[in-house]
Amino acid sequence: VQLVESGGGLVQPGGSLRLSCAASGSIVGIGVMGWYRQTPGKERDLVASITRSGGTNYGDSVKGRFSISRDNAKKTMYLQMNSLKPEDTTVYYCNYVEFSRSYWGQGTQVTVSS
Repeated sequence: VQLVESGGGLVQPGGSLRLSCAASGSIVGIGVMGWYRQTPGKERDLVASITRSGGTNYGDSVKGRFSISRDNAKKTMYLQMNSLKPEDTTVYYCNYVEFSRSYWGQGTQVTVSS
């Protein structure tokens, strides 16, 4: 199973970015997809997750600013990040869980700075 993230980069405070995560390999496509982020020295925290049927869950710090979605046919997940803040700066990881197996992408750097 391979998860490939894209869309990270440098953006000014208040700006927007859209992350993508494409899943491939031996997956059925019914699992939960999610975005996590990790600051050096800290645990990996949930940003947002989404079920196949579209049920969503967000971390408190991103509610109202970030929006998660997925295209089941393409096995791809998206994270629309608006009103970005400097404290959103870190590496964002894609996660996929299916049949109790958890898979991770390599991560994509998001930097919010003027």
